[in-house]
Amino acid sequence: MSVNTSEVSPVPSLFSSVSLGKIELANRIVMAPLTRVRAGSSGIPGDLMVEYYRQRASVGMIITEGTYPDHASQGYVGEPGIATDEQEAGWQRVFEAVHAEGGRIVLQIMHAGRGTHPDINGGRRILAPSAIAIDNKTFTEKGEQPYPVPEAMTTAEIRAAVADFAAAARRAIDAGADGVEIHGANGYLLQEFLSPAANQRTDSYGGSPQNRARFVVEVVTAVAQAVGAERVGLRISPEVDLGDVFETDRDDVLATYSTLLDQLRPLGLAYLSVLHVEPAGDLVQELRRRFDGKLLVNNGPFGGQTTREQALELIEAGHADAVVVGRALIANPDLVERWQGGHPENEPRPELFYGPGAEGYTDYPFLEAA
Repeated sequence: MSVNTSEVSPVPSLFSSVSLGKIELANRIVMAPLTRVRAGSSGIPGDLMVEYYRQRASVGMIITEGTYPDHASQGYVGEPGIATDEQEAGWQRVFEAVHAEGGRIVLQIMHAGRGTHPDINGGRRILAPSAIAIDNKTFTEKGEQPYPVPEAMTTAEIRAAVADFAAAARRAIDAGADGVEIHGANGYLLQEFLSPAANQRTDSYGGSPQNRARFVVEVVTAVAQAVGAERVGLRISPEVDLGDVFETDRDDVLATYSTLLDQLRPLGLAYLSVLHVEPAGDLVQELRRRFDGKLLVNNGPFGGQTTREQALELIEAGHADAVVVGRALIANPDLVERWQGGHPENEPRPELFYGPGAEGYTDYPFLEAA
């Protein structure tokens, strides 16, 4: 019997489809969760955000900007939330706009932990694993101010935070999101628990790698139970020392993230997204083996803006199942078309990344129709 060689699966291409759990992607270019602070004081996505995400719907999947699950966890002025009916309704409009263009979109749930300030979160308490402040300043409604010393969370407050993540995930799925991503990276609450520098607890949530991973395991498990593991992704950033998490001991990093992923593997999550300077390196690929599922990679701010060539190489060399792209997608809403055709790209305007309006947000030009 002759074999039809045209049916033999080729090496995956950046522009080929892929399934992440129950989420079907038309291509392997994923929009990174990019803080853009355009939700105003209400945290409700409005017309501007609807248009921004709609414009970028041709990517395989959009991961939204970090979105707070409860008001106290808000980390930025102008950050959107998913804590109220009005915020849920705002996100529903975003999801509907993306779906109308044939896109896929997941909502990233982000608890800032100690990475916030009372002048950001409406005067609410600042909670973290331990009472250790970030040695830096943050932008508030009253200008730049030092990060405050947070309160160490009680076990009851830890349980409440787990419940808040699950409730936020249910809201997102009810509003029409294709899935949710749990933000366990960039020095926010979940990574604070993982980090021996930020977590100096002496109870069952501190000390050993197993204990430091416990909170993240509980959050991910609760969210998976709430909305189905096949709609849940987790983002991590081992060794990325943002927000004073200082994961500098490779042996401890490997032990901590290995025990985390060993415990999450049986859940069957949609994907793991890893932010790291060496996405093809030994650490990330060992964590991929531990996770035993679909891997998204992102080199973040480390190697400059992700290029077409880098993205193609990561997929064709088999280092990842999809590539998470940030700045190139800020500046090029039609990046998939540009990369597929080898067209020139718009340059991003970093000075407008965090502005209040449409400039530098929804006004980047598309390729002119032929």
